[in-house]
Amino acid sequence: MSYLKAHLSTNAKEKTHVCDMCGKGFVKMCYLTAHLLIHTGDKPFVCEICNKGFTQKKHLKQHSITHTGEKPFACEICNKGFTQKEHLKQHLLIHTGDKPFVCEICNKGFIKKCNLKQHLLTHTGEKPFVCEICNRGFTLNGSLKLHLYAHTKEKPHVCDICDKQFAQKKSLRRHLLVHSKENISSS
Repeated sequence: MSYLKAHLSTNAKEKTHVCDMCGKGFVKMCYLTAHLLIHTGDKPFVCEICNKGFTQKKHLKQHSITHTGEKPFACEICNKGFTQKEHLKQHLLIHTGDKPFVCEICNKGFIKKCNLKQHLLTHTGEKPFVCEICNRGFTLNGSLKLHLYAHTKEKPHVCDICDKQFAQKKSLRRHLLVHSKENISSS
């Protein structure tokens, strides 16, 4: 393919390179080649600090910032810092109130596409996250993780004031109100 044809193809957004495994189309062959690593499970780009692997070099580069603590993208409204430009863009939606991902069933809006995807499970009744101990199903992976504390009796959240332990962070937060009320009444 000539340079001009390749250039025109890219700018016209013709996705002529199609993945045989999932049908996703790409403008350039190199994008398809990078995509194929998702299906093979190969992660040739490895972090020298934690050995986590990535399918693309740009993902390794983004990940590397987590080790430095650097947050080069800052919100102009609240000064919160982010490691990635995309995370800042998503954060800005909090300030604007925009919720671009809308449920077609109940019209509830979401800032993130993944949150809409999770929400849709409430309409289908699907519970893809299943406890291996008691077979109870959950729509969210986080809900399953919280449920597992019931089986393990693990209570990782500890009150700094009285050392009482809690399985869930929200229970610890509620408990801390007891101490703040004690401080008010003793004043």
